[in-house]
Amino acid sequence: MRIVIVGGVAGGMSAATRLRRLQEDAEIIILEKGPYVSFANCGLPYFVSGEITKRENLLVQTPDRLKARFNLDVRVNSEAVAIDGDKKEIHVRGEEGEYALTYDKLILSPGARPFVPNTPGLQEAKNVFTMRNVPDVDRVTKYIAENHPKKAVVIGAGFIGLEMAEALKHQGLHVSVVEMAPHVLPPFDEEMAMFIQKELKKNGIDVYTGVAASGFLNEGNVVELQNGVKLESDLTIMSVGVLPENTLAQTAGIALGMRGGILVDESYETSVKDVYAVGDAIIVKNQILSEDTMIPLANPANRQGRQVADVISGYRRKNRGSIGTAIVRVFHLSGASVGLNERQLKMVGKTYKAVHVTANDHAGYFPGATSIYLKLLFNPEDGTIYGAQGVGEKGVDKRIDIIATAIKGHLTVEDLMELEFTYAPPFGSAKDPVNMLGYAATNIVEGFSENIQWHELAKKREEGAFLLDVRDESEVRRSGAIKGFVNIPLNSLRDRLSEIPKDQDIVISCASAQRSYMAERLLKQKGYKAMNLSGAFNIYSMVKSEEII
Repeated sequence: MRIVIVGGVAGGMSAATRLRRLQEDAEIIILEKGPYVSFANCGLPYFVSGEITKRENLLVQTPDRLKARFNLDVRVNSEAVAIDGDKKEIHVRGEEGEYALTYDKLILSPGARPFVPNTPGLQEAKNVFTMRNVPDVDRVTKYIAENHPKKAVVIGAGFIGLEMAEALKHQGLHVSVVEMAPHVLPPFDEEMAMFIQKELKKNGIDVYTGVAASGFLNEGNVVELQNGVKLESDLTIMSVGVLPENTLAQTAGIALGMRGGILVDESYETSVKDVYAVGDAIIVKNQILSEDTMIPLANPANRQGRQVADVISGYRRKNRGSIGTAIVRVFHLSGASVGLNERQLKMVGKTYKAVHVTANDHAGYFPGATSIYLKLLFNPEDGTIYGAQGVGEKGVDKRIDIIATAIKGHLTVEDLMELEFTYAPPFGSAKDPVNMLGYAATNIVEGFSENIQWHELAKKREEGAFLLDVRDESEVRRSGAIKGFVNIPLNSLRDRLSEIPKDQDIVISCASAQRSYMAERLLKQKGYKAMNLSGAFNIYSMVKSEEII
């Protein structure tokens, strides 16, 4: 059997090596348009920053090593230009000209390409780059070495954009980040993204949100924004998203779907028989919603490559979909997310609730503990977990990975309470932050607690709710208070119930929503209509700093 794979890196190379482990006698040919068939594209920003010091460390495998270990026929600088599904033939343009190659099975793993908007002046700009592969990073590092830029603009504040902003800052450039969405990290909800946004500013990066670049002037040395602001730029990185690399599939008549992604069935087969597709170019099912989506991430691509190899080799594997688990480091903070955010849940009309937890990454009494801020989104009727986000210095990856596993395993918020983790003071807490999320969410599901989100407070204020802050007086003096809140410390609450009206809604806040939950339970049992401000002062002050007095 001859199996031809178009594209290497995560999906293509995972398919090729798995195929060899399953089929020693198969002829496996990999066609790679570029010069490198296996490289660490997630490591590119860290090479720019200097944290990865050797360029060769980005190159995971070479054609010679792949030939020696796996007996793979790797053909770099070989572009697949056409597919004839009837003849089971692919046309290739290589260094020695064009030729036709027959196949028994064909796997497409073309990846994605950076989306570059048709902004006025962009074509004339000489200092604008994208960051997707090794040649891209070579161009950027060469430009920095030869031109010694002082100011940089990064357009797009997603994961790669923020990694590049940090990398350029480490290289000594003054960096501005421009994001069309209302906040950086659009996959996050606003209050969680604000932790990252403030970390950027804390480290000297200028942040412009809710605005797009409208033009490039003076051959790219000036980036003009929609609001009229003009940013000087010696170097600009375009990082506004990716599109599926679908040219080959489109010309072959393979069915495409949303945003031009390649449609595949549960066995990764396309609409053309014996032609399969994996990786960033394909449409997958959002495993939570069972709806079409695109999730261009390395982990799903690797898994898909392995699974399509199993399918072609006669083993049953099902494309179950993905949930979009991702993480980014921004200076001293990490931000991670999995599943759906509030905007997505509202778009599909899902009933949901959210809880926030502030906890330490390990026992607070052990030296070096740092705060983790977690948010969980779930169905308040049956406890189905929809998604989560986390921000902190340490331990965020562990907690979001646990919740991602819970989603994949169809666990509920009640199950989060039951999870058992290794515990010793240097590593965690007896009640892990994930357990705390389970406790808080289960209290909502079972009716022990009612909460409102930070963006709902304004409406409650307009409706005449009584706003109660149960922090200690010393905390209020030290950190400030949310405008309009009356301070009655939790420890004094039972003795001061006469100061709280019984004919109004009571919205309670503390630092993290833990003590305010205790106050909520106390007041409810005394006949008050009380509710908790989710995330309390820690979250509200992050988004509404102008309301802190």
